[in-house]
Amino acid sequence: MLAAANINPKTGLATDYLNHFNEAIMLLEMIPAMPDCAVDFLCWEPLSYEAHFVASHFKAKDLAIAAYKSAPGTIRGSFDDVCTSMTSILLAIREAVEGCRQDATKMRLAEQAVCWLKPLVAKAGGIINGIDETAAENARPQSEADLIMSA
Repeated sequence: MLAAANINPKTGLATDYLNHFNEAIMLLEMIPAMPDCAVDFLCWEPLSYEAHFVASHFKAKDLAIAAYKSAPGTIRGSFDDVCTSMTSILLAIREAVEGCRQDATKMRLAEQAVCWLKPLVAKAGGIINGIDETAAENARPQSEADLIMSA
């Protein structure tokens, strides 16, 4: 039943939630070519796993929410930690972009954010798909603060 709904039966998680982050990444990727797209990125708002599915057109949204709530605690905890990191990065970048007056600065922020976020999306995908987390650990930044300070 879960697999038919595109929910991993082992982890209880659905990759559809990553669309929420991929949308923001796509908008960030557009900023270097079209700095006016920063306005669209500034409209991005964080959503919890449950809120994402409640607002989505995902056919098995109720099943996705129930499976998430029943997911093994260690898996859900690891997944939530990665999602919290992505959300923190996106909110920090959004705040920085919002305060920028120079397109070049917006472009640099967007490019750097994408470099931080893509490995985290891959890590979250690995957790969803039940791939050993240690294999993806090399892609995980030490902390958002370290990343932001190194920019």
